Order: sequence, then structure tokens, then C-alpha cells
Amino acid sequence: MRRVGLAAVASLIVFNAAQAAPSICLLRGEHLMIEAQLFFGRDVEGRGAVTKQEWSDFAAGVIAKDFPEGFTVTDGEGAWLDPDSKTAIHEDSKIVLIVAKQSPGMTAKLMHVIEAYKTQFHQHSVGLVTRQVCAAF
Repeated sequence: MRRVGLAAVASLIVFNAAQAAPSICLLRGEHLMIEAQLFFGRDVEGRGAVTKQEWSDFAAGVIAKDFPEGFTVTDGEGAWLDPDSKTAIHEDSKIVLIVAKQSPGMTAKLMHVIEAYKTQFHQHSVGLVTRQVCAAF
């Protein structure tokens, strides 16, 4: 089976989200937009959790630069199955919600945020969910 790169998968996700959504928004002032939810685990193997200051620096230095129109961050509690130990791992997380106009560069921006976090905090993955929505700001 051929392996597909993460950027290609994200491009397909954003493309498919755009294809599956309604073409007409119901309320005046709404526009078709892409909603992306990103799930960032905060446990860093061998050193403890990403601190509040580290998260603030990451959000300001990476997320805000790629999505200057805005985003929302909430705290969460995540769980995932460790493929090696086959045990459930529970950790604090940050959930980032981004709603933006679909653009050719959106996939690259999402992938930049994901890869920057994985590199900086030694993470195996960052969760990503995308969908097309109607929104007004």
C-alpha cells in the first residue's frame, strides 16, 4: 500500500469538507467558510507538560501569524490509545477552533501549525477535523 504524506491527507480533508457542505447559507450575512479544529496534547515525554507560557508563546508566534483573522483556544482533556503499550493515555490538551474563508493557502497554514507543534514539543500527532460551515463575523 502506498503511503500518503500528511500534507496530502490534509488537502483531501479540506477539499472533501468543501464538497460535503450545503451550498447556501440560511442566515443573512453568513458565508461558506472552513472550520478547523486542532487537538494539541500537552504532555511532553521526559519533561512534563507544555506550560502556560510555552503555549502562549506558541499561539502568538505560530497560530496567530498563520491565522491573523482570529482563532479560539479552549482547554480539554484528551485520551488516545498508545499503539505500543495498547493502553489508554489521558492528558490535558488545547483545542483550537479556526473559522476562515477557504483559500489555496489554508491547507499549508494548518500543516505549518501542526508540524511546528509536533517539532517544538516532540509530539507524534496533532488531531485535525475540518468541515465546511456557514458563518458570519
